[in-house]
Amino acid sequence: MLAEFLGTFVLILLGVGSVALTVAGLPGSGRRMDPFGAADWIIICWGWGLGVVFGVYVAGGVSGAHMNPAVTLAFAVRRTLAWRKVLPYWLAQVAGAFVAAALVYASYRWAIDFFNQKEGLARDESLPTFSIFATFPSEYFGNSWWGPLLDQIVGTGILLLLICAVSDGRNMAPLANLAPYITGLVVVAIGMTFGTNAGYAINPARDFGPRLFAYFEGWGDIALPGTFDWYSGYWWIPIVGPLIGGVIGMLAYDLMISPLVKARSGPEQEGRVPEKPTAEG
Repeated sequence: MLAEFLGTFVLILLGVGSVALTVAGLPGSGRRMDPFGAADWIIICWGWGLGVVFGVYVAGGVSGAHMNPAVTLAFAVRRTLAWRKVLPYWLAQVAGAFVAAALVYASYRWAIDFFNQKEGLARDESLPTFSIFATFPSEYFGNSWWGPLLDQIVGTGILLLLICAVSDGRNMAPLANLAPYITGLVVVAIGMTFGTNAGYAINPARDFGPRLFAYFEGWGDIALPGTFDWYSGYWWIPIVGPLIGGVIGMLAYDLMISPLVKARSGPEQEGRVPEKPTAEG
């Protein structure tokens, strides 16, 4: 639990910090209703990707560095994690995300207040500064929940599919302790391809922990229940969507790829010691 707490803390500290930088920290950054431009989004994608890299290096040797309830649930369904560990992992992940959001706020509070004052926005009506902490759907979805939910299912499904591939030593898993970097690149790639539909949560703890902090710190209904001009009651979508998508992505790999690489891996990978080679090879 301590490893999951600290790994998730590092992930959220760098990820949320990158959003705070683009929204409130850079001169001239941020817009009233559309806080992210293309350059901003590149910074955010790399901030989250590097957050994953270093979070895995912090916690990977102890807990496996899930840092994401969707990963924890998928591994429990896969039977590579005991079910009794699921709720403790989830609790530690949400707590780490909450504390990291609080530290980012403590560092950027002056910039956040200055941005809101410049834009003439009260905190509980400032979507740009709320976006530092948690996600929301793009305006083109309107008040539909299906589009953002599908986005989260697809994004997290890709995440788990590729995590399973990267961690499968029978396939083409990276060597020399490069798996954290490759996993971070997976997160960058998802952000650059599916990120702007609904804010790129793909992690219930990443969204709910900072969302809870934002609610207590004054963002009100924008945070919980997640209501603004074109959407309402959004808070549950970045939780349910990733949990569904993570299991689907894991099952896709285990049903379509894992049996093939297992069959081709030879007797040593099946738990049998291979015979010693003869002089003829």
